[in-house]
Amino acid sequence: MDGVLSQEEISALLQNSSETPSSAPAGEQITDEECDTIGEIANISMGTAATTLFSLVNHKVDISTPVVSMATWDDIVAQYEKPCVFIRIAYTVGLDGSNLLVLKEHDVKVITDLMMGGDGTNTDGELGELHLSAISEAMNQMMGSAATSLSSMLNKVIDISPPEANLIDMKDSLDEKEIDEFLATDFVKISFKMEIGDLVDSAIMQLYPVSFAKEMCELIKTTMTQESAETSEPAPAPAPAPAAPQPAQQQAMPQQTMMQPDPMMQQQMMQQPMYQQMPPVNVQQAQFQNFSGAFNPAMFQQENIDLIMDVPLEVTVELGRTTKSIQEILDFAPGTIIELDKIAGEPIDVLVNGKYIAKGEVVVIEESFGVRITEIIK
Repeated sequence: MDGVLSQEEISALLQNSSETPSSAPAGEQITDEECDTIGEIANISMGTAATTLFSLVNHKVDISTPVVSMATWDDIVAQYEKPCVFIRIAYTVGLDGSNLLVLKEHDVKVITDLMMGGDGTNTDGELGELHLSAISEAMNQMMGSAATSLSSMLNKVIDISPPEANLIDMKDSLDEKEIDEFLATDFVKISFKMEIGDLVDSAIMQLYPVSFAKEMCELIKTTMTQESAETSEPAPAPAPAPAAPQPAQQQAMPQQTMMQPDPMMQQQMMQQPMYQQMPPVNVQQAQFQNFSGAFNPAMFQQENIDLIMDVPLEVTVELGRTTKSIQEILDFAPGTIIELDKIAGEPIDVLVNGKYIAKGEVVVIEESFGVRITEIIK
């Protein structure tokens, strides 16, 4: 697999890029150290995004180690397949800027077909709004998980706005500023190789403004410096334990040190058990707060019900029920009629997670059955 470019390779690439004529004005460049840092950020972010994409398409997804370089719009037009899909991801919290993800038209068709329950081979026809909407949702979840990984790296909250997907035919007459302003000058290009099962073996790109890439590198550098400082700080020494209180008879011992001990007294002290020489322990009765049993709702903060609004619930429509013996069930055959406990025309039951909540009637919506709610059960 391809790795992050070495310093010599990056220098040669930048030199060749500067010798190539381009209509875009020369912009700010990134250093070799920043190039390595961007590669590590992209590697971790895309690793998390690949895991998310796997859960959406139910196929193995492999995204290779990124290759970071400087590029211009003319480079993209000359190297990439036309037309292709540009997906704009804007950061709303934690970072100030945006980046573009570029995918081939065929790859988008395969991903969206898999998301819709297909086998990934239905790629005929033109790319429409349904494809763009589906790939935007996929990128929303993928780049959202990547933003979560980036939050862990930077020790700050990172969030994105819903991505915007557009099919772009990269012609010579196209004004790149219409896609994004930063494409008019030099920018950072991160190339990945993406494989989805045996359906996709392609390349994708992520385009960063140079200023945005430098901001991420600076944040990574600041975070590493803070962690290094916290690690190098010596741990505070433990406070010395307070001296145990001495019993009265031991406090009086220094006054007798100048006297010759009595042999008989020494023998009596040696015969005494050792626990009698231990200092006394202060034992107190445990104190508990009285419980009145009264509940004060003001002591508890009102929870936000919006936190659980996205929790999925299973809705079941029950036409009726019946009870059969094992012998009767074994006698079932194609054409067997099972009589239910519902009368014709009687409302059907609507259950949410097994809880009976409403009554309704069966309707037909185009080619599908539906239920019109007629009564809510209190």
